[in-house]
Amino acid sequence: MLSKTAGGLFWMFRYLERCENNARLLDAGFRIALTRSATAKAEWKSVLSTSASVDDYLKHHKSFASASVIDFLLRDPGNPSSVISSAKQARDNARMVRTALTREVWEATNECWMTLKALLTKSVLEQDLPDVLSTIRQQSALVRGATHGTMMRNDGYHFARLGTFLERADNTARILDVKYYLLLPSIAQIGSSLDNVQWETILRSVSAQRAYRWLNGSNINPVNIAEFLILNDEMPRSLAFCYENMEGALAHIARQYKTEKPSHELARSIQSSLVDTDIDRIFEEGLHEYIERFLSENGRLAVQIQTDYRF
Repeated sequence: MLSKTAGGLFWMFRYLERCENNARLLDAGFRIALTRSATAKAEWKSVLSTSASVDDYLKHHKSFASASVIDFLLRDPGNPSSVISSAKQARDNARMVRTALTREVWEATNECWMTLKALLTKSVLEQDLPDVLSTIRQQSALVRGATHGTMMRNDGYHFARLGTFLERADNTARILDVKYYLLLPSIAQIGSSLDNVQWETILRSVSAQRAYRWLNGSNINPVNIAEFLILNDEMPRSLAFCYENMEGALAHIARQYKTEKPSHELARSIQSSLVDTDIDRIFEEGLHEYIERFLSENGRLAVQIQTDYRF
């Protein structure tokens, strides 16, 4: 496969995942802000912190008003990570690698772009936000379904999977980090009913609320949730699940190309560290410190993949 095609597939699916992740993040922020209206601006700032967009946002805005944050993350063309910017980049990359996609995947991606472009022509009112976010998630799911249902399991498919799970792992780690350090107003509220509502909102943002309850019942606490989102390899948005799938995708590529690259060893190393640790050791190190280290390693893997395959 040409490096340009591999890179186009990798980034196409990173941008598609970013669209959905932003929608999930906004949904979490919106629900948390509703439970704490007195500190809503702090909640919206935390949403921007999760998406690493605070500095860009402050170049154009002076306060963290909900309408401004929502507009910035959904439809601001000046924000390279906004939903509309990400959808456009995904569609542009899909057009570039059109011959590597099935007709169904191309049509689903093109439909996703056209739907979101029409949906986000005007600013979104807060009362309309849940329906808009639901549509964004649905459009992303349609592309994912077409991919799983029609793509050959060749190198192109596996580069697409790498893009998806790199982006997803980054997002899950950021959501967990920002929740633990920024959303709680004080240490006194840890374990309170308010704290539990916020943690449930975070589980909802990664579509994990029901799955978590299957395993843990009504026992909502930060340690169990952190363990679930980091180490449970059956949870589709956990760090362990993402790296199990990335390591598998790179193994398929290695077999097809009959050679291994430095990125393969790096992915194995990160995946092994997730298998070999436990939540007690993570909290001994410090959850924030652990996640910072993970984000750095995840970013290093992304750069190494692009270096190894020259895109």
